[in-house]
Amino acid sequence: MKAIVSVIGKDKKGIIARVSGELFDMNINIEDISQTILQDYFTMIMAVDLKDCALTFEQTSNRLAELGKKTGVEIRIQSQQIFDAMHKISLSSENI
Repeated sequence: MKAIVSVIGKDKKGIIARVSGELFDMNINIEDISQTILQDYFTMIMAVDLKDCALTFEQTSNRLAELGKKTGVEIRIQSQQIFDAMHKISLSSENI
């Protein structure tokens, strides 16, 4: 299963290390990553592969949300299928 992880919050040292470390601990592979600083805000989006993760999607989401609270950022994970479906709906509505 593929998913998209987003991280947003005030910039501070160690955000990438903590998030990537947590993903590593859950046996989740980062396949692609984009990060930037917008004014004082850190933003990162990652495409990840959950096939080797032993946790359920809900457990994974809860663990990342808890890390976000500890780190002072918001971390969300969404199934890539949701993004794919939204893109298909968007393209369909453009043809109307």
